[in-house]
Amino acid sequence: MTKFKISTRLMLMMCLLVLLQAGLLGGFALRYLASSLEEQIGLRALQLASMIAQTHSIRQAAMERDSVQMQTLAEQLREATDASFISIGDSEGVRLAHPLPERIGKPMVGGDNERALELGQSYISKATGSLGPSIRGKAPIFSSDGDILGVVSVGYLTTSIDNVIERYQRIVIGVTLALLLLSVLLAVWISSRFRAAIFGLEPHQIARLFEERNATLESVREGIIAVNTEGLITTVNKAAASTLGLDDTESLIGRPIQAVLPDSRLPDMLAHGEPEFDRELVLRGQTLIVNRIPIRDGQKVIGGVASFRRKDELDQVSRQLTQIQQYAETLRSQAHEYANKLHTIAGLIQLGASDQALDIIGQETREHQALLRWLVASVTEPVLSGCLLGKYNRAHELGLQLLIDPDSHMGALPPHVAPESIVTLLGNLLDNAFEATLAARGKQVQLSMTDLGSDLIFEVEDQGAGVPESERERIFQRGISGKPGDRGIGLHLVRQTLTQLGGEITVSEATGGGARFTAYIPKEAAV
Repeated sequence: MTKFKISTRLMLMMCLLVLLQAGLLGGFALRYLASSLEEQIGLRALQLASMIAQTHSIRQAAMERDSVQMQTLAEQLREATDASFISIGDSEGVRLAHPLPERIGKPMVGGDNERALELGQSYISKATGSLGPSIRGKAPIFSSDGDILGVVSVGYLTTSIDNVIERYQRIVIGVTLALLLLSVLLAVWISSRFRAAIFGLEPHQIARLFEERNATLESVREGIIAVNTEGLITTVNKAAASTLGLDDTESLIGRPIQAVLPDSRLPDMLAHGEPEFDRELVLRGQTLIVNRIPIRDGQKVIGGVASFRRKDELDQVSRQLTQIQQYAETLRSQAHEYANKLHTIAGLIQLGASDQALDIIGQETREHQALLRWLVASVTEPVLSGCLLGKYNRAHELGLQLLIDPDSHMGALPPHVAPESIVTLLGNLLDNAFEATLAARGKQVQLSMTDLGSDLIFEVEDQGAGVPESERERIFQRGISGKPGDRGIGLHLVRQTLTQLGGEITVSEATGGGARFTAYIPKEAAV
């Protein structure tokens, strides 16, 4: 069976609810109306019967058993009131007055006169007489001596009561239909607004999206926390709990963000409603890179979400990307360098200058063989050797000369110093030196390194314009660079790498007027 859409179900439910309410309330109202109407008519009939029984002319006619006078008086009273009939009998229950004259002199029908004629009581009865079912008021006629002379019966036919009830039924049914129509229109309006509020989705689709949303939150490695306008946590994933050292078994949903993370700036973001990206923040002793975005309903801020990762993870990614870039540049430089040499050698051979071609081949071989012999003898770590070889070729490609101090030496790295960290440090220092030297039309970049003593020391000198003393600390900040474009990353990574290794770097003036960068890395890891 095809399932109804939620809007159709909502409309049907509202219509059924209106019908049920109208049926219950209408039934109760009609039953109460019928009961109340019968009671009121009975009281009216009783009052009328008591009043007629106490009328002097009625009492006199009853004493004289004057049927003609009694009939005339009864008809006058009936026409003056809204009673269906007025019937008067003598002490034996024989009619003295009746709406139908031919029935005068016959016994009264209904069998409900005993209490009036024998006990002298006034009462209300419901019986079927000669005119049909009716509600009657019975009252005895007393003489001046207190003797019972007869009985007055004032009645209202139940058919008239039914007519009144039918009239009210039609009103109730009309109101019910009007309410039903109104409920249909209201249900259509509510269902359209409801569907718009849930983006036209059905409940099973919302449930599936909710499960997908939870699975997505738990699959990402970034910590995610969302709050509402009151600053109460509405969403938190396991990565957030793990990163911040929170108890992931504890229910954080519904708790104030300030109670869980007193240093959180999400409440401030809710106040100004402006997104924040890549902000560095220290929370619970950890340095995080945080993004904060407001959640909006139109122009109104209804909450906020923060995503964050440990800064050291991002730094590791940056270092890996830097290494990949350096490896790519190394290969490109070598390919470009050797392509130029091969073209030159091929040209010399075609010209018949084989001696010159052999000299170039020999010179190239001698330079690389000397560098390779030095690397094998002086540098133990192969990753560092590959980096130096690549930077050597890169310098040649740029028209520069990378001079490595022949007395330099770098043995096995300490356990806490990863080769990739040295590549990040040295690669960025040399790239910075190449750019500074080219900008100042210099020719040489010098490198020396040593592992003697308690530190690993790397020193890079360029022939650039130098670094003023006022800028020597500022150049290590992210985004700060004297070069155009999106720069200021290399030296920032150098400072970060040294900070993680417990080292430091100094900047001074080189002998030729350029800048000298000296990095120190302790061989012993800080406890």
